[in-house]
Amino acid sequence: MSYQKLDQTNRRQLADALRNDTWVVACLCAAWCGSCRDYDIAFSAWAARYPQHHFVWIDIEDQADLVGDLDIDNFPTLLIERGATVAFFGPMEPDTRLAERILLSQLEKSDADLQREAISTAERRTWQEECNLLAKLADVI
Repeated sequence: MSYQKLDQTNRRQLADALRNDTWVVACLCAAWCGSCRDYDIAFSAWAARYPQHHFVWIDIEDQADLVGDLDIDNFPTLLIERGATVAFFGPMEPDTRLAERILLSQLEKSDADLQREAISTAERRTWQEECNLLAKLADVI
C-alpha cells in the first residue's frame, strides 16, 4: 500500500517498510488543521503516482507517543526517510509540487551521497537523532 494513515494497527508495517530500505514520505499534521485536511487530498493523489514508495499520514496528536517531542512548527511538515536515514524534515507549503521535487532529488542520490548529506550539517545530524521514524517506531512497537 502506498498511502495510509498511521494508527496503532499499522505501525509495524511502516517499520517493516523502513527496515526494507523503502522510501517513506510522512506528512505530520493534525486533524483540527484546515490546511492539513486540504493537503491530505493532494498528498493522497501524490502517493498514488508513486506506489513504489510508502506515504504515511501521521496525526501528531493521535500518534503523540510516536512523535514525542519532535519540533513541528508549521503544518504540513514532511519527513522523507529511507531506511534509517532521514533525507528531509521540514514544513511545506500546502502544495505537493515542491515536496515532489524534493523527493525526486533525493531519489537520484546514491547511498553514499545520502549518508554523506545525513551528517553534513548540525541540522541534518539532528534530524538523524530526533526525527528518525525507524528509531521512534522501535521505541513504541
